[in-house]
Amino acid sequence: MSPTPPDGPHLHPDQEREADRPSSTRRIGGAARATGRGLRNIARATGRASGYTVRQARRAARSEGAGDSGLSRLIELHAFNAAGDAAIAVSLAGTLFFQVPTGEARGQVALFLLMTMLPFAVVAPLIGPFLDRFSHGRRWAIGATLALRAFLAWALASAVSTDSPWLFPTALGCLVASKAYAVTRAAAVPRVVPPSQTLVKANGRISLAGVVGAAISAPIAGLTSLIGPEWSLRYAFVLFVVGTVLAILLPAQVDSSVGEGTMTMTGEESATPGRSGRIRVRIPGSVAFALRANVGPRWLSGFLTMFMAFLLRENPIEGWSPELLLGLVIGSAGLGNTLGIALASVLKRVNPRVTVVLALTADALVALLAALLYGVVTVALLGLTAGLAQSLAKLSLDSTIQRDVPERVRTSALARSDTTLQLAWVIGGLVGIAIPLLPRLGLGIAATVLLIWLALVLAVRPGRGPAAPPGSPARSSREAG
Repeated sequence: MSPTPPDGPHLHPDQEREADRPSSTRRIGGAARATGRGLRNIARATGRASGYTVRQARRAARSEGAGDSGLSRLIELHAFNAAGDAAIAVSLAGTLFFQVPTGEARGQVALFLLMTMLPFAVVAPLIGPFLDRFSHGRRWAIGATLALRAFLAWALASAVSTDSPWLFPTALGCLVASKAYAVTRAAAVPRVVPPSQTLVKANGRISLAGVVGAAISAPIAGLTSLIGPEWSLRYAFVLFVVGTVLAILLPAQVDSSVGEGTMTMTGEESATPGRSGRIRVRIPGSVAFALRANVGPRWLSGFLTMFMAFLLRENPIEGWSPELLLGLVIGSAGLGNTLGIALASVLKRVNPRVTVVLALTADALVALLAALLYGVVTVALLGLTAGLAQSLAKLSLDSTIQRDVPERVRTSALARSDTTLQLAWVIGGLVGIAIPLLPRLGLGIAATVLLIWLALVLAVRPGRGPAAPPGSPARSSREAG
């Protein structure tokens, strides 16, 4: 054993430098390294958990033949669509609603909602025929609505960071593209429903995927918006780009129009193919009734979105912040939507005609209750009821379409009915902006409108039975009976 030098043991140069540092510096460095290791471990654990969640979700989406039919791809696509919409909503909630003065924001939103309604009012009768004539491009139509929102989300990020006057027009474009996506996606669903599932169950799974996508995306968008509102919009850009790719990768049968016909909202039926080679079938009375009943819940959804956003900002309930109140209403509506999807699978034996009437009635009564006893509990209850009623009513409409509309015109019926419901939402939003920001007055007006609409819906007796063109065996036997 060699003797120790008089000046102590020799150290490696790095160790010498470490020994020369003050003890406090060494402690800080050690803590930083430990923190880094901890963050890496958390990231790895989070990555594993996220990967497991994604794998389980994809396995569930592909069950019951959905993977073979292509429904699973549409489910994944809708989850990304809802996640992107949620990210845009989170960003705009901090800029459009809580930074711009209330009067200016209401005027701008009302103007652009009017501009939104105009295309739907004018183009609504044309969207159905357009999809009928160019049904071979449904994948590209869906992808176009997502690609447009990806571009607008990136442009919106620049507009938000620079206070550009293009903020509202760009936000309007996102809203219009989102509504157009809903119509085009509805037209694609019947082509990917597997034989083991019904249209109602397929739409329920798609809706649930949207709820889950929004619920996961909203907190992520909220965290990124802490850096700046433009970052949540760039996050939305990525989501819409992925959605665009998924739309293009949808199965080829989405574009197939073999054997399809056209559903007309009014006018005469045609037993012979028209210029496009497609048979025209008038909407059945039962479907028209369910569609009219659905207009009420969808109108209330648009009304509450706009009215409560500005009301809770201008006149928040004492002791509650506007952001928290708005989050409570939105969260309650999302919970109601999820409960509606779950109940739809349980209430299979309930007549859809009864369900749509009960949904409209519940909306009217709870809106009246909220007007009379305005408070946090009744506002949350109204959001829950609105989400539940809208979900149940829409799935009941899908059930009626599947039962009473021939398969060859089912795609056309879904596209046209969804266009009508999107227009109802926009009209409800306009009413919510136009009326004074007084809680009891506004909710009282909503309850009155819904009660009047309920009376009008019940005044028209719904027809029964599937539609059939003149001269067909089904039509002849029904007339003979």
